Amino acid sequence: MIITRTPFRISFFGGGTDYPGWYLGNGGAVLSTTIDKYSYLNCRAFPPFFENKNRIVWSQIENINNLDEIKHPSAREVLRFMNFDHGVSVHHDSDLPARSGLGSSSSFTVGLLHALHALKGKMLSKMELAKTAIHIEQNVLKENVGSQDQIAASFGGFNKIEFNADHNFSVHPISIPSVKIRELNRHLMLFFTGISRNASEIAEEQIKTLSEKKKELQTMHAMVDRAIEILNSQTDLNEFGKLLHEAWNVKRSLTGKISTPAIDGIYETALQNGATGGKLLGAGGGGFILFFVKPEHQQDIRSALKNLLEVPFEFENHGSQIVFYNP
Repeated sequence: MIITRTPFRISFFGGGTDYPGWYLGNGGAVLSTTIDKYSYLNCRAFPPFFENKNRIVWSQIENINNLDEIKHPSAREVLRFMNFDHGVSVHHDSDLPARSGLGSSSSFTVGLLHALHALKGKMLSKMELAKTAIHIEQNVLKENVGSQDQIAASFGGFNKIEFNADHNFSVHPISIPSVKIRELNRHLMLFFTGISRNASEIAEEQIKTLSEKKKELQTMHAMVDRAIEILNSQTDLNEFGKLLHEAWNVKRSLTGKISTPAIDGIYETALQNGATGGKLLGAGGGGFILFFVKPEHQQDIRSALKNLLEVPFEFENHGSQIVFYNP
């Protein structure tokens, strides 16, 4: 049995520049961190005493013989890619809901690749894990996804990720004093809007307009280094929150599907009650929304957004890990 634990991520700046349709011609960069909320994959050889050859457990329970019968797209294609011709049991659990803007789909793909390679006695590097997950999602599944989520889930940590025109990427951990990183964490509040959405459908609209939004995407790219300068200097941390607000206004202008009247209402309520800035995470349309709030205003935000579920979190640095290994 192999159990992997793969983190979800929060992307602060640069989202949108991680689509191949953009960075292969212009380069790209994101600033993101993984958090202590995880996707868990339990994988083992399936005993031969049952009627079916394979069992896949997620929000559904699939007892099947042929891999082609698997309904879960990522599970099906990863098992095909891995050439798993003997019975396997895959059981998925998660700390947070899917389709919520925290890169959960990529965390699943990364975690499953990690577990199945371990089940075959092979350990992948973080780079191999990220590149394979990107290949599965972009080239096999043909999903409208960028390249940041798979990298964040594989590597973990608070990083600047740069995307190059030659299909390669580099991961640069941000060296921030521990006191300041804890202070940043204390200023962040995460709420679930209660709205789940299909990120691929929303991203498809954004990808169609990449060539028309060059100025906006260049602005979003430049914000990555501006944010790092704030964190690595004596600048008031509140400037990070103001930059988040700027970035959100640029992001929501990319397509009409990124925000909704309900989300705009949540955002305005937060600003009126002390938030400096914030953003909807992921492609948009719903999921989790992040706010930068001074600690003295946070109870006001909780009261104003009492109908939303708050999810406290801490930054994490490990990326996808095997937490149990008994092949």
